[in-house]
Amino acid sequence: MIKLRLAITGALFTALALSADPARAASLPPRPCSRVDLCIRQPWRPLTPPKQSRPTRGEIAAAAALAQLGVPFSWGGGSAGGPTAGIGRGARTRGFDCSGLTLYAWARAGVALGHYTGTQFRQGRHVPLSARRMGDLLFFGGGTGDPTHVALYLGGGLMIHAPKTGDVVKKTNFLGSPYYRAVFRGMTRPG
Repeated sequence: MIKLRLAITGALFTALALSADPARAASLPPRPCSRVDLCIRQPWRPLTPPKQSRPTRGEIAAAAALAQLGVPFSWGGGSAGGPTAGIGRGARTRGFDCSGLTLYAWARAGVALGHYTGTQFRQGRHVPLSARRMGDLLFFGGGTGDPTHVALYLGGGLMIHAPKTGDVVKKTNFLGSPYYRAVFRGMTRPG
């Protein structure tokens, strides 16, 4: 019994010593298995969870907008809390207008935006189309005045937006759309 205890203690001590010096452990030949040392061949290493990167604010905003796919367009609808009844012709519909959707999505990422496309165009940093990232706001129309439409960039040329009365929140390939490319006004990065 004493010999068995000494053998187990010695095997445990060896395993602990090797775990403290991984280079030494790697240089030793594998030990044959016995019932006492339970096949200790590798030094003990604590388990570490894989590193998880935190999502960017733009990724959070994009995910929030994507969760609203299919929600009806409602003129003046939407708030930081989600879809709302709109105003005027949107008063009977609970949903989002274009700036209400982007306001909501960026609120989920911790950034406050105004509920007007022109205001959102003046918030954030303007970036060139070539530097686009997920969550950036895309602006369209309006000639030389304020833009008349805003959408949120998803990546791969896609945007998510609340297009017009009678429609729903949906994805559109704006880079492949002659209409949206022709009326593109610029892009901002909130936050």
